[in-house]
Order: sequence, then C-alpha cells, then structure tokens
Amino acid sequence: MPVEFLGIAATHDGSEVTPRSGASFDKDYTLKLARAHEDYGWDRVLFAYASGSPDPSPAAAYVAARTETLQLLVAHRPNVSYPTFAAKTFATLDRISDGRLAVHFITGGNDHEQRREGDTLTKDERYARTREYIRIVKKIWTSHEPFDHEGTHYRFHDFVSDTFPLQQPHPQVSFGGSSAAAYAAGGAEADIYCLWGEPLAGTAEQIASVKAAARAAGRGDVPRIQVAFRPILAPTEELAWEKAHRTLERIKARKAGTPLNRHQGLKNPQNAGSQRLLAAAAAGERHDRALWTPTSAETGGAGNSTALVGTPETVAQALLDYYDLGVDIISARGYDLLDDAIDFGRHVIPIVREEVAKRDAGREVATERQAPAEREALAG
Repeated sequence: MPVEFLGIAATHDGSEVTPRSGASFDKDYTLKLARAHEDYGWDRVLFAYASGSPDPSPAAAYVAARTETLQLLVAHRPNVSYPTFAAKTFATLDRISDGRLAVHFITGGNDHEQRREGDTLTKDERYARTREYIRIVKKIWTSHEPFDHEGTHYRFHDFVSDTFPLQQPHPQVSFGGSSAAAYAAGGAEADIYCLWGEPLAGTAEQIASVKAAARAAGRGDVPRIQVAFRPILAPTEELAWEKAHRTLERIKARKAGTPLNRHQGLKNPQNAGSQRLLAAAAAGERHDRALWTPTSAETGGAGNSTALVGTPETVAQALLDYYDLGVDIISARGYDLLDDAIDFGRHVIPIVREEVAKRDAGREVATERQAPAEREALAG
C-alpha cells in the first residue's frame, strides 16, 4: 500500500524550543513553510486548531491559492460552528484547492480549553456530538435535495447546500483519539484515524481497537491509520543523540521563560492519548528502534511529542516498523520547523518510499506465485 507523509502548516516560526519571532499569522513564513513541504516530497500539511490561534480554514485557502499539488488537512472543532455552515465552508475550500482538502474533526480532550469557546459538554457528550456532526456534514456534501435533521445536538429543517465539494463522494474525514468513545466514533465515521507516536506494541493495540470499532459499526472497510512523531536527525547516531539532548534542554529553557502555550496544561492531562504518552515515558526513555519519550514527558504528553532519534536511515527504518503494523500515513514535524521539514523530506522520505515500493513489489510477486498453486489445488 502506498505511504503518505503529513507535515505541519504552521503560521509562524515558534515551537516548543523557541518563541515565535512575529505575529501569530505570518503570511510570508506560512507560505515559505508550505512550499518547502511541497518541494521536498511531502503529501499534505495540517492546519491545526486552538482556541486563540489563527483560523485554519482561511489560512488553508491562502496556501491553496499559492501551491500546486500540496494537499491540505484542516482541523475543525464542532463546537465552533453549526454543521450546515461548516459543510459549506469545507466544500468551498475543496473547490478553491482543486480537490486537495481533507478535514480533521477534533472532539476536544481538555475541558478548560473547550470552555474558552463556550463548550461545556462532558467528554462523552462531545464524542456523541462529533459523531452526529460528521454524519450531518457528509450528508450535506452529498445530498442534492432538502432534508430535515432532528438529533440530540442539532436540529434544522429544509436545508440543502448549493455548494458541493469537488472530490466525490466527499473529502476525506480524519479523526483521532485513544479512548473507547473515540474508537467508537472514529471507527464508525473516519476515513483516516490518527494516533500519536507510541511504542510499537501500544500502536498495534490501538490499531486493533480501531478496526474492532469499525467492524462493530457495520463497516466493510476500516480507516487508514496515521501516526505522528517528532524526528530528530543527524548524520551519525552520536550526533543525533547529542541533538536530542540539546533539544530537550531547549524545551526546558523555553518552559522557564515564555509559556509553551495556553492550550493544554503540562500536568495531569485529561485526554487518554496524552495519558498513554506519559505512561510510555514512565516505562522508559527509549523504546523499540528509535522512539524517545523525554520530549513527551517534558511537555505533559501534549499532542505529537514523542521523538524518533537517529540518522535518516535509522529513523526511516523505525517508520517502516510502523508501516509493517498497518500505518500508511506518517505525520512528522521537527522542532525547527522549516529546516527540519526540508531535512526530513530530503533524507528520510525517499528511503521510506523506496522501501515501501520494494515491500509492495514483493507482495505482488508472492501473490502471483500463489495464484497458480491455488488454481491447481482447486482443480485437483
């Protein structure tokens, strides 16, 4: 199966290791970073969402109008707009981008962050709302006749959109989470299910949970699996580990000055995904081939925070370990966003793509060899 690479469409140059140098939406930097991803072999970039950050949809439209092939993943929280409005917004954006849009629906794992924008539902209520929201958006994208909706969280009558996505039947729906409620919602509705970078055993466990939820929902297919990492690369293993420890010190220094962000506390996270990352960190600093957890522990398991450390060859082989589990979308972003995106695209992506092509070719040969034997067995 083909492999895809997802980068970050940051709107400024700040990260966990350095404060931003300008405004929260820096047009020049936003475009420069997006074009670097396009030029160096990435497939898609994520426009993330946080309560005080620039709106991802117009940022994505800005990038879409100035790139040619780069695909766009726009994060969206259901609490910030009605689904009728969101469906039109994303259909318009899919048209602007010539069919390059996917939408990542965020349920929200932190009560405090959700309440910043007036969302007072409990976590399980939010998951139920997200599931209803996604179903409505999909129906609006594909229905050419007016319809009514009477649900738990949304009610409207005689709605039909005059704006439809370019992609048929609709843009891909992305979803993430590590709780039973998340598996149930995403397993039922998502085209892509997103996980944070855990040790291989934990990732395999989560993939099995997502697939079981998809089967329980009556699906004949299962979501594609995406896993996110923070690569730390250098020409030698020794230099890579030196860089990793310097990065950790930079995170600590950043925490001692300007806060990393206002979007999630650094202790006792509520969401299951962050809890799992902290549990992996407590179990040990190094896992499997190259997974390193201190960066996650230092940031409270805040989102994509576990690192893969090593030479490009080592990190590529580590990613292939996840590919062999069934992961076919790799999300990655470094700590120095622009330079790391270029280095990863230049040195890691080609190795992974080449090895995946070899694996796929090997499977095709094995299938071709197996077919005559199966026919003979049936004939006999």
